[in-house]
Amino acid sequence: MEPRRPNVKTAVPLSLERYHISEEYGFLLPDALKELPDHYRSWMEIANQLPQLIDAHQLRAHVDKMPLLSCQFLKGHREQRLAHLVLSFLTMGYVWQEGEAQPAEVLPRNLALPFVEVSRNLGLPPILVHSDLVLTNWTKKDPDGNLETIISFPGGESLYGFILVTALVEKAAVPGIKALVQAVNAILQPNQEALLQALQRLRLSIQDITKTLGQMHNHVDPDIFYSVIRIFLSGWKDNPAMPAGLMYEGVSKEPLKYSGGSAAQSTVLHAFDEFLGVRHSKESADFLYRMRDYMPPSHKAFIEDIHSAPSLRDYILSSGQDHLLTAYNQCVQALVDLRSYHITMVTRYLITAAAKAKRGKPNHLPGPPQALEDRGTGGTAVMSFLKSVRDKTLESILHPGG
Repeated sequence: MEPRRPNVKTAVPLSLERYHISEEYGFLLPDALKELPDHYRSWMEIANQLPQLIDAHQLRAHVDKMPLLSCQFLKGHREQRLAHLVLSFLTMGYVWQEGEAQPAEVLPRNLALPFVEVSRNLGLPPILVHSDLVLTNWTKKDPDGNLETIISFPGGESLYGFILVTALVEKAAVPGIKALVQAVNAILQPNQEALLQALQRLRLSIQDITKTLGQMHNHVDPDIFYSVIRIFLSGWKDNPAMPAGLMYEGVSKEPLKYSGGSAAQSTVLHAFDEFLGVRHSKESADFLYRMRDYMPPSHKAFIEDIHSAPSLRDYILSSGQDHLLTAYNQCVQALVDLRSYHITMVTRYLITAAAKAKRGKPNHLPGPPQALEDRGTGGTAVMSFLKSVRDKTLESILHPGG
């Protein structure tokens, strides 16, 4: 467990604005762009027909003919984020077009060079990350607030469901993120009544996240997720299908290794863990810390500043206030329940789907992936990781006097 460091930045009240976190949408990018400037039309034309090109085994041929474009004509944060989204989808489609049996070993320079350039500008790695797949990849389809994705992979309605339900989970976390900031500021003041109210709002938000996650069952077919979608979220680190990594042509003389997309790249639970003082096992913590490098730097800074803020657990224990201790424990229990529910989801969408795929695949689906059979797309041994994270959360329950 790291000691809490005194930090000048968190001696002043926390605010969401400082970390580019939206009051309405949290870590989701508000008003995400759907089109790049005309200079980048060749990227957008391919990205907009990505599922069809992959299904027809034509994506690599189209990408190979793309002109080499510099990112210098991208203006502002939103254009850069859309460029990263587009290039990350092109990259995953290019690498995995033929499935895990024939991954591309080299990313051509006309894709690798701009992808690495925009990644450096944003402080993100040159691979598909949660901030691409979910945070940047949503838009309102109509005035009623129905959502649609901006760029897609094969997987049809299940793919849309997976991305958009995850976006709704991020939205459900917004009251919790606001409550967390209010709670940190209540400790700094100090104001026990404001802290109690913030903890109660945090608990309700965590419970709402769990409820929202349940919408996956209505919108995502486990067989489609396992046999079609999952491969496109897979990376080239800790993946037996690509043990050497991926050569980024014109960037590096050696192959590079990056983890695939993972729920652990969402800032939400990292922030809750830091605030509640949840400490994970070394192996789990090492992976989780590494996933912070796959987040937008301002979101990572938010987690680090919560870590540096005065300890909530210490404050509650020293206050001797049973109602604060109870409210804290209810937040921790809500987080345990969320993590238990996540394990149930992963069992259905990964473990059960893998067993079913082994028994015989439906005719309309490709062969099931073998390399990451018992692993998450981030490369972890997924069930042992999730159970460890859940159990360590439960250990954070406070007892009076200790």
